[in-house]
Parts: sequence; structure tokens; C-alpha cells
Amino acid sequence: MNGGDHVGQMLQAQGVEFLFTLCGGHISPILKGAKDRGIRIVDVRHEATAVFAADAVARLTGIPGVAAVTAGPGVTNTITAVKNAQLAQSPVVLIGGATATALKGRGALQDIDQMALFRPHVKWAHSAKTVRDLGPTLQRAFQMARSGVPGAVFVECPVDLLYDEATVREWYAASTPRGKSLPDRVLRAWLNRHTNKIFSGAQNNDQAPVQLVIPPLPAPHKVSRAVSRIAKSQRPVLVVGSQALVEAAQAEAVAAAIERIGMPVYLSGMARGLLGPAHELHRRHQRRKALREADLVLLAGVPCDFRLDYGRQIGREARLISVNRSRRDLRQNKRPDIAIHGDAGLFLQSLGDALGDTTQQNWTAWKQKLRERDDERETQIDADAARPGEYVNPIALCRTIDAELPDRSVIVADGGDFVGTASYIVRPRGPLRWLDPGAFGTLGCGAGFALGAALCRPGDEIWALFGDGSVGYALAEFDTFVRHAIPVIAVVGNDASWAQIAREQVKMLGDDVGTVLMRSDYHEAAAALGGKAVLLQHANQTALRLQEAQHFARNGAPVLVNAWLDRTDFREGSLSM
Repeated sequence: MNGGDHVGQMLQAQGVEFLFTLCGGHISPILKGAKDRGIRIVDVRHEATAVFAADAVARLTGIPGVAAVTAGPGVTNTITAVKNAQLAQSPVVLIGGATATALKGRGALQDIDQMALFRPHVKWAHSAKTVRDLGPTLQRAFQMARSGVPGAVFVECPVDLLYDEATVREWYAASTPRGKSLPDRVLRAWLNRHTNKIFSGAQNNDQAPVQLVIPPLPAPHKVSRAVSRIAKSQRPVLVVGSQALVEAAQAEAVAAAIERIGMPVYLSGMARGLLGPAHELHRRHQRRKALREADLVLLAGVPCDFRLDYGRQIGREARLISVNRSRRDLRQNKRPDIAIHGDAGLFLQSLGDALGDTTQQNWTAWKQKLRERDDERETQIDADAARPGEYVNPIALCRTIDAELPDRSVIVADGGDFVGTASYIVRPRGPLRWLDPGAFGTLGCGAGFALGAALCRPGDEIWALFGDGSVGYALAEFDTFVRHAIPVIAVVGNDASWAQIAREQVKMLGDDVGTVLMRSDYHEAAAALGGKAVLLQHANQTALRLQEAQHFARNGAPVLVNAWLDRTDFREGSLSM
């Protein structure tokens, strides 16, 4: 076995099914070693896509997603996607190639200080020093990615640890002077000792048992305090975020717990769809107003960051209960009355067991008020969707997408204005059926997310919603979709503008500089790479064109729907700071 075999063996032991990559000589033995152990190697056209795909796998399965990229520019290309996973608290393991251990700092090909680049942006980073170190390092990486607050980790694997010993000795011998001078002999002796060191005990790289990672449990007395406080409330609001679904296998149990608790609930991030498309407890609109009027707010895995206006959306008289795996996020910007350090999903299950249905009768009028407010907003959205225009009304398009979604579908969101509109209208059909970038707000995640979702959910329809800005990051990956038979339905909202930025920029600065695009033929670009093309220019064609796209996907082909949109003011004032 070479080092690549040891890496493949460890990935197999950790339950990894997919390894995302863009090839490079520094990591070739890893790809071969993983493939030989039944792990599917999925090669993409940009390293960031590999990390985004690994991120999607982690979110949908709870098992850390894995990407392997080559040294230097290979790893630097991933940094945005890695940081997105870190801020989204998604357990991702990035394996980076590196120059040979004896050549570091000597001007070797693609040799940079990769550890200095990654340490500030990941949860944990380590560079393997010997072949024997590869297995334990990777095992620690998986444990670190999942424990506590999940996040991205980086493992550097120098190339001379991955190939077999004989090959490595040949490399070093070929690059060593053969003279008899003292410096030449000293160098040869040093390289020989160095090689002996890195391969010492290599065949003893036994696989230790996979370590069980126990999520942080909420303290029972804190649960009791929360129960007592909730029982006294008249206008409670529950806000559930992605962190409540870190343990993906618990999604159904968390949904059942929310039903038992009985509070009106707002779902965000990966929690979208947790209660299905139309649950009586789920409120979709006017969250800011509800939080201001509530007498109790329960944040389950949700920090008081910009998405809650740094806590200012919560009324001053409201009691705040916050549960979070992160001690920092628990008290960020607004100190809760009851701070519970622990897994939000487990807390909700404990709370549901403790509360039962004893308090729900106290909240009937409050829930009815919020329901009526939602109904009023839906009526307004219907009116907005009915407005005619030259091309396609984006609100009406989102309504039609929602109508066409089957129960077995996953929605990927990658964009600004069009995708933001869709988030109000398109309803995921169940738990873990919505993927968006998270707190970092990263553009370019869509192709990787769609790839990872399609592999995790074979048989589901994967709908990737793009703005015409964000799709620029994704087009080359249609080649990946075609080569790997990934039947994604990509819908591009094409309004020839970076509209979310332009709307506020023009209003404040009187200039649209840098925000103007064209009605480009994105569908033709997808077709040129082997996908299917659908052009949607008129409102009366919307359902037909979407059904055409579904037909292509159900026959195994990726398809891009280029939807020409009218401009709207639906998301006026949506720029976040």
C-alpha cells in the first residue's frame, strides 16, 4: 500500500461515498486509492465546485463531505467555498496536495505556505509529516469536523507521502548530485535519513475504529427553565435555523417535536421545508413584525446576526431563549434570558417531550393573528404575480415552479434578487430539501450544491435556481453534469442585471455602474456542453417550458431554462449590511 491507499482506506472507514476533485499530480494516488475502495470519484471543472459539492453532501447526510485538490492554485481556488462551509457550520474535510516534504520552501512547483492560508479560515488544519501520520490525521479531521460546532477542516498531504517508497527514493536520487565532495555526500545522507523517517512504520498505518461524535446535550435544568418560561407566554415565536439539523438523521424527529411544542414557527436556512409545504404552524411572512410583537422568542440554532438585524428585530419586552452549539453565538449582539449551550435539535425534542400540548390553548388567538397576516401577504403576492409585462413576471415564474415541484425534489438557491424572491414563494416539500449558501451569502455555490444533492438523492428532481449573475460561476459545470449523468434542472432568472445591487445602488448613488448584464444565451452555452436548452421569454409559455425541462431531466439529461424576466420592486430595500 502507498499513502494514497491509506487515505482511501480511511475515507472508506468513515463512510465516505463520494470524493469530489479536480485532478493534479500531487493527489493522484489519493484518487486511485479511493476509487479502488469503491468510493465514487467525481471530477469537476473548478476546485470551489468540489468543496461546494462536499458541503451539500455533509448537510444532507450528516457525514462530512470530502474534496481533494492539488497543491498551490488548487487549494487557493477553494478558499471561498471552504469559508462558506465554515460559516454555515457544515462539516467538510478538504484534502490538499503539497510539495514533497524535503522540498518545502525551496521553490518547488506550486509550493506556498498553505497552512498559513487555511488556519484562520477553518476549524482545524494539520499537515501530515509521515506516511504513518496520514491515517490518524484524517481520523482526527473527521472528528473535528463533526464535533461541537461543525465546520470545515484542512489536511495537507505532501506528495512524497502518497506514492510508494521506491518511487519516492528514485525521485530524490534523481535530484541529488552524485559527486564525491563532502557537501554532496552530506546531502545524500540527509535525504536518505529523511526518506527513512517519512516511511518508517508506514505499513503499520492500521485503521482505528471510527470514533462516535456525541452532540453537545442541553442541560436538563435549562430545559426545565425554558418550559416554565414558555408556559407563561401568550405570544411566543420559534425561529429554527440550519444548526438544528446538523444531525441530519434527526430531521423527522425535530419536525415532530416542533409539532408537539405548538408554537408558530419561522424556518430558515436548512430548516426550510422541515414541516412540509403547508403546515399550520409554519409562518412564512412578516417575521420581523411577529418578533417585535412576541412576548417570548425562542431561537433554535439561530444567532442574532444581520439576518435578525443584530437582535433589534426582537422586542425589548420579549423574553429571549437561545439554544446554540456555539457559546459565542448564544450571546452575540443580544444577551438571552435563558442561554442553553447544546444541540438545538436535541433541545427541541426534549422541549416537545416536556411541554406536550399543555400550553397550546393559550396561543390560539396569537396563531390566528399570524396566520391571517400570512394570508394577507399571500394575497398581495398573487396580485404582484398577476401584473403583466414584456417578458416573464419573476413572481409568477416562482409560483409556477412551486406548482410543478414533485414531492421528491431538492431546491438549490444560488443568486440574489430572483433567488431571494423564490425564497418567499417556492416551498420545499420536506426536511433537508433546500440548500442555500448560508450566512456568507456566497455566489457560485449552485452547481456544486446541485451535484452533491443529486448524488445523495438519486431519483429526486434537483432544481437549481440561479440569477443571471450567479450562473456565470456555474456554466462550465454543465460539462460535469453531462459526464456524470447528473440531471439537474437549472432555472436562470435573466433580467440582464445584478438587480439586487442595482436597485439600491441607483437609488442611493444615481449610477448603475458595474451592475448591467445582457440577455445572454445561457441555455445555448449549456447545450454546447452537452446539456439541454430551454428558452422562456413569454409568460404564457411558463408551465409548458418548465414541463419540457422536467421531461429532459427525467430522461437523464441536465437542462438549463433561460427565463427572461421583467423587473420588479418585490424586494425593495433588501440590501443587507
